[in-house]
This record gives sequence, C-alpha cells and structure tokens, in this order.
Amino acid sequence: MRDRPPVPPAQERWDSRMETPLTVMALVYLAGYAVRVLGHHLPGPVKDLCLAMTFAAWAVFLVDYVVRVRLSGTGVLRFVRHHLLDTVVVVLPLLRPLRIVSVYDRVQRRRDKPRLSLYARVMAYAGMTAGLLGFAGALTVYHFEYAAPGASIRTFGDAVWLTCATLATVGYGDVTPVTPMGRLTAVGLMGVGLALLGAVTGSFSSWLIQAFTREDEKGPPGSTPGAP
Repeated sequence: MRDRPPVPPAQERWDSRMETPLTVMALVYLAGYAVRVLGHHLPGPVKDLCLAMTFAAWAVFLVDYVVRVRLSGTGVLRFVRHHLLDTVVVVLPLLRPLRIVSVYDRVQRRRDKPRLSLYARVMAYAGMTAGLLGFAGALTVYHFEYAAPGASIRTFGDAVWLTCATLATVGYGDVTPVTPMGRLTAVGLMGVGLALLGAVTGSFSSWLIQAFTREDEKGPPGSTPGAP
C-alpha cells in the first residue's frame, strides 16, 4: 500500500484555517436536518430555513474539497484514493456529520505527540463515528419510514432502536424498515457496524497482548527480566 503523499504547505494552511468552519458546518448540517425531520408541525418557513442550512453546509464541504484538490497538486484520482472519507462525506448526505471526525483526525495528525495513544484514538474515532452516524442514520430511517404504509417504525425512538441494534450487529427484528431508502440506510449501518466492531475488537486485543507481554517481560519480583 502506498504511503500518503506529503501535504503541501498551502494545503496545510488551508486545512488549519478551515478546521473550525468545517466543524461548525457539520453541526449546522446535523442540526438543520434533525429539526427538519423531527419538526413535523413546524411552519413552512422554518422548514425551508433548515433546508437552506443543510444546503449551505454541503456547499462549504464542496468548496473545501475542491480547494484541497487544487492545493494538493496530486490530481483528482490520487487525491480521492488518499482522502476517501472526505470524498464520501461530500457525496453521501448521511455521512456529512462524520466531517467532525475528519477534522479531529487532522488535528491529531498535526501534533508531534498526540494526546491519545494509537489504541485510544481508534476507540475514540469508533465511538465518535458510531454516535454521529447512528444519530444521522436514525434520522434518515425515521424520515422515510414513519409515514410509509405498513411501517413498524412510527416514532423516532423506534428508529434509534433499529439503528443501535443494526450498528451492534444484533438485529432483533422487532422493527424493520419497509421503504427502499430505509432498507438501504440499514444495509449501510450494518457494514459500518461490522467495520467498527472489528476495529475496536482488534485494537483492544492488541492492547491486551502488549500489556501481557510487558508483564511477562518484567517477571515476578526478584527475577531477571526475560529469564525463563
């Protein structure tokens, strides 16, 4: 696997300036989408304002992506290969709240010595991803399911329950989506749940192995380290 190409100074300066705006826009997108989905009885102008907020946030993501491609100097295809999360976030609305995770990752990578260890960072990223994606997924499922004929998901709580069961790869089956978009969202959550579970389990197992290895190397009190 090829290493990620070095980041040009101009792109580093742009990334630094855009960290706060991108985080704010990710929260604006999530808030606008949540209010629009959950606020069934809100006046039309309020819903229109929420829709405008989501489109404005998406426009900021798109402009940032285009500028970073230009500043990278690597070409579009190579940039996409090395910045897959950023590309997916721009294309798929459901994943736009993950921009917060992407910005957090940039901050961590710029530190000479990150505050968290590798294993702690993996678990932190997994937790942030599960929380943000779970909330956005629940909103999407509820948006398409609550008024569908024959739907078993009638409340936002039902959608949250489905999302939690799907991300945890449990799948109780007491509530199931019936619309194509609801089922497509559930399939995406299944894949993300499996990936997150594997990442956290592998990281935790590796941490345990290293911890036990260090204990074995120390040996019992009075013994020589490394001696049989």
